[in-house]
Amino acid sequence: MSEKKWDTKDIINQKGKTVLITGANAGIGFEAALALAQRDAEVILAVRNPEKGNRAMGKILEKYGPAKVRVMELDLANLESVKNFAREFTSAFPTLNILINNAGVMIPPFTQTADGFELQMGTNHLGHFALTALLFPTLRKTPGGRIVNVASMAHKRGNINLEDLNWQKRSYNAFLAYGDSKLANLLFTYELARRLNKANVGILSVAAHPGWSATELMRHNNAFEILASMMAQSQEMGCLPTLYAAVNPEVKNGDYIGPSGFMEIKGYPRKVPSNAASHDTEKAKKLWELSEKLTNIPFSV
Repeated sequence: MSEKKWDTKDIINQKGKTVLITGANAGIGFEAALALAQRDAEVILAVRNPEKGNRAMGKILEKYGPAKVRVMELDLANLESVKNFAREFTSAFPTLNILINNAGVMIPPFTQTADGFELQMGTNHLGHFALTALLFPTLRKTPGGRIVNVASMAHKRGNINLEDLNWQKRSYNAFLAYGDSKLANLLFTYELARRLNKANVGILSVAAHPGWSATELMRHNNAFEILASMMAQSQEMGCLPTLYAAVNPEVKNGDYIGPSGFMEIKGYPRKVPSNAASHDTEKAKKLWELSEKLTNIPFSV
């Protein structure tokens, strides 16, 4: 891949494409939505809070009046909401070119989703697994479709316990649970890529991480906020790996995109490595099967 300083100016016109971004009301999700709307994609902001989503849509329209933007309610911490969203989306949109699984929560106090999952695993992985499974038939009908899962450098702290995915048997550690959820994002991305290759389906499953970006995700930790003010890159830079993964023609199935700078903290996007645990094919298969069981949603490629 090229090491040039790729940025939003390199995004070709996306007219005629439908893009769905979860958690697009703020942070890198909003910046990605703005950039793609400015390139004439039809962008759906899938958000838990429609009021915040409408404000985000207003900001996009202020910056680019011709934008085609729609707000749809989606709570990834509630599987009934995910199912309702998928039904509404598939009835309104016959195709889906790009699905960006961006929404997430980071190091909150121990909380459970509506379905009894630990909040970070439930939102960051299981909710997106369910959403992708339900939208996959629509993606499959769209030539050249892409699925982008937004992961994190924190995947390196992950050590998923498949016997206790939701921290019911262990003392809860929010940092480790976040790492688990981000490792799950990569295990899912790579397993999906392998299945797509095997089935010869012309869809890409890729992942991206923003480096260290100053976003609302850090609101649960004051120390992170202070360090971010000194070290983190802007949201506009942080969204570039996601955009690169979503639209760059050089991206291949199973790629992982992140910042090119020191320790991947900041910089322009390029292909980056992930740790050995993320390439554990046996664990990836078991996580897939467990995800189908917990969500009660089959995912056939």
